Amino acid sequence: MLALLALRCPRCRLGKLFSYSALNLRRFDEMPAQCPVCGQAFEPEVGFYWGAMYISYGFSTLIVAVVGLLLYFLGHDPAVWVYVGVVAAAVLVFTPLMFRYARAVMLYAFGGASFDPRYSRPA
Repeated sequence: MLALLALRCPRCRLGKLFSYSALNLRRFDEMPAQCPVCGQAFEPEVGFYWGAMYISYGFSTLIVAVVGLLLYFLGHDPAVWVYVGVVAAAVLVFTPLMFRYARAVMLYAFGGASFDPRYSRPA
């Protein structure tokens, strides 16, 4: 679970899943073709990450619900335009993280790779 949260390779738990920082808005989505440490393919088949859209949708729904509830209880039920603006801004701010974690969850759950201690030691 910690390797998933750190966005590391599911097989060796050392290699980074993404090439650039999430703060680099031009390249936050770039992944290497394979793990730089153990060689695990990060795209097991063509179109593999289409399923990550459903996971990202779940993350977006969670953000909308949490922000909406926070606004309702802490903001004393503001006007509708406040809900729309704040929720839209929150989803935009969290988009790079949602994208990354949706792909990581997809890779961990359906990528066919599991932790192998032989690869967890750097050469």
